[in-house]
Amino acid sequence: MAPEARTKVFLKNSATALCACAVVLSSFSLGAEAARRHHRSHHHHARQLPAAPPRALPYPQLPLPFEIPGAQYLPLAWADVKGWEEDDHLAAYKTFRASCRPINAQNGGAEPKAFEPKALESKALGASLSEPCRAAKTLDLADDAKAKTFFEENFTPLRISRLGEPDGFVTGYYEPVLEGSRTQTDVYNVPVYRRPSNLFVRGYKQDSVSLPNKGPVYRKIGRRKLVPYYDRGEIEDGKIAGRGLEIAWLKDPTDLLFAQIQGSARIKFEDGSSVRLNYDAYNGYPYTAVGRILIERGIIPKEEMSMQKIREWMAQNPDGAKELRRANRAYIFFREVNLSDKDEAVGAQGIPLTAGRSIAVDKSLHVYGTPFFIEGELPIESERAKSPFHRLMIAQDTGSAIIGPARADLFFGAGQEAGRVSGRLRHPMRFVMLVPKSLDPGPRAAKLPIPDARPSEKIAKLFPQTVPAKAATPAAAAAQDKNETVAIAGPVPIPVPRPAIDPASEPRRPVKNRPHRQQ
Repeated sequence: MAPEARTKVFLKNSATALCACAVVLSSFSLGAEAARRHHRSHHHHARQLPAAPPRALPYPQLPLPFEIPGAQYLPLAWADVKGWEEDDHLAAYKTFRASCRPINAQNGGAEPKAFEPKALESKALGASLSEPCRAAKTLDLADDAKAKTFFEENFTPLRISRLGEPDGFVTGYYEPVLEGSRTQTDVYNVPVYRRPSNLFVRGYKQDSVSLPNKGPVYRKIGRRKLVPYYDRGEIEDGKIAGRGLEIAWLKDPTDLLFAQIQGSARIKFEDGSSVRLNYDAYNGYPYTAVGRILIERGIIPKEEMSMQKIREWMAQNPDGAKELRRANRAYIFFREVNLSDKDEAVGAQGIPLTAGRSIAVDKSLHVYGTPFFIEGELPIESERAKSPFHRLMIAQDTGSAIIGPARADLFFGAGQEAGRVSGRLRHPMRFVMLVPKSLDPGPRAAKLPIPDARPSEKIAKLFPQTVPAKAATPAAAAAQDKNETVAIAGPVPIPVPRPAIDPASEPRRPVKNRPHRQQ
């Protein structure tokens, strides 16, 4: 073969070999990369440590028998309830038994709206009052000692207050007895309105009895349009006048204001007849206490505030009274109730109240029929008196200003004297809530384990220290006489102060004088 031909063949074979090597190297690198990806995907996660199991709590999570938001409570023994022995338990039992009628009716299938199971599920006691009420149904007691035994056998005392506060707070209310007229005259010209037909509350029919006293209320225009209802100022200016809504007419707008605050009233007519009124609805605006406004403006001192003081100021300042009334935009509508003068006003539970034994509570937290023992001092005899008050009261009513776990409005009956007593009550009191035995928190507390000993005591036993003879205390010396090892640390030496060293002086460099630059 000629040299030129051999050279061409050699170059051709060399090129082919180089191409083959490049293909092999590229395939090798691709395979290695694939192997690395495979290793990462299959072995990287396998190296992860398994998830740590949830850490066990040091104490078991025992279910709470009941829970009241924003409240603190402490189980008590009956001997620790101050004033319990001196109360009239029979009077309290009769009031409690009256509350049991609608509760027992619930078990029979004819439950009122306030006692529907859905309304009780969110409350602490729930339907637990049905058990003591079933027991009371067959016990028509007439002895105070037996009534006291009934409460002690069916309930557990529990001191309750708002979180972070030691006591609760009470006010008083009553049923005003007012003079009025069936028709409008020059003297009687303040209308008392029944609920308007265009007042609408979501979730309720317009003919429902006793609409809620909280939440939005609308004025229905046509079939679909809803707007906020008129406030007090608009109603006093005649927005709903002339529609046949007037039940009666009063002399003074202040009388109407206080009747609306109390939620009920008796109106006596000139012919000797009377009408009983009860709360039926409100206009949707939050209640504003006129007494608080007078205190904030410095008109009446807080320690002197009472219903009588408010009446006196409003009588002396007609223009200021009008502005003060309108500051409370809430307005109450009434309905007539078929009660004789011997019966007390009807509470939100739907039964007549008992003077001196019925209270209004926060219905969002408590169940009607719950007994509360209220103890402290109140100005019952006079404004400056401090009369001991320890009485078992029954929750049978509510009010828009009654908010909190230990907040109550004490009902004192009807008339001027009841108004004078209730009007001066604004006092802290101690509350003891009677909880049915089925919800007794005592058994749950007995299951809680005793906390472990302090770690410092264990360490002291594991690493005992012997006290030097000179530094031994008398207690330690006595323990050593008994051949006991005392775990007392020896004295810690005080560190030596740092020596003061003067810094060595450095030779100063000569400073060359430079001429100043002319500006």
